[in-house]
Amino acid sequence: MSSFDNQTIQLVFIAVTATAVLVQAIILLAVFLTVRKTARSLTEQIEDLRSSVMPILSSTGEVITHVREVVASTQAVLTRISPKVEAATADLAEVAHGLREQTEEMEASAMDIVKRLHSQATRLDAMFSGVLNMADRAGSFLADSVNGSVRQISAVVASAKAIVESLRTSEPAVRNPHTPGDKDMFI
Repeated sequence: MSSFDNQTIQLVFIAVTATAVLVQAIILLAVFLTVRKTARSLTEQIEDLRSSVMPILSSTGEVITHVREVVASTQAVLTRISPKVEAATADLAEVAHGLREQTEEMEASAMDIVKRLHSQATRLDAMFSGVLNMADRAGSFLADSVNGSVRQISAVVASAKAIVESLRTSEPAVRNPHTPGDKDMFI
């Protein structure tokens, strides 16, 4: 059995520590790359959603503006010709009322789209936060696991060193259990 000197033990400790640090760095790099890929994917999905929803919202706003202009011009025409043709006015009033309902329906639809967009953005935010929290917990767990293993290995090496040191020292003197003055002390 070969004896270990301090330099050999230190070299072993340095090798174990370097291996642990290298493993931790590799794992942290993998976590970083995963989070970066997820962030890019989420950004692309948000941009796709934005590019598909913004034209709809833009055209909806233009339609609402156009409908309001039509309603305003229709009311002006009705005011001018109402004394002459009452029947036509009644028909146009019904048309104007229908246009108002459609405008309200379009506004309601636009509001519904905005609410859905908001809920999707909230959901994406929650998913991204969940991913980041999970990555943080995984890093903490990994760090705790590595630290616990290093402490256990250190304790085993320290106990082995203590055993080797105790075996190196000279054997303690054997103690005589009976001393000469103890003969008469029997109980």
